[in-house]
Amino acid sequence: QVRLVESGGGSVQAGDSLRLSCVASGYTTSTNSMGWFRQAPGKNREGVAAIWSGGGRTSYADSVKGRFTISQDAAKNTVYLQMNNLKPEDTARYYCAAADQARYIGLLMSRLIESVYDYWGQGTQVTVSS
Repeated sequence: QVRLVESGGGSVQAGDSLRLSCVASGYTTSTNSMGWFRQAPGKNREGVAAIWSGGGRTSYADSVKGRFTISQDAAKNTVYLQMNNLKPEDTARYYCAAADQARYIGLLMSRLIESVYDYWGQGTQVTVSS
């Protein structure tokens, strides 16, 4: 059974940093694509960052490029999202997601869409005040 557990959220001021963690059990993080999504109140869930090919490939939403960094630690079976220079518009619940090892994801397919992923965590809240 695959389980994803996020942690590291909190309430911070604009300009601060946070690092989110996603620990996987029943799943090897380097197996297939893993992503971070977020959902703000009243908005659809959106893809923030993704990592695949054993960590060799990454993708980011335009809104977070240059501020957020996704990485993974295979030894800890954990994926991270380092968030720097946080803005109030980053306020959302952040979710970790993983694609099943059997899922084929085409080279041209976006890794920032929900339909790519099969497993989801419960999320961790990030609140950024101005």
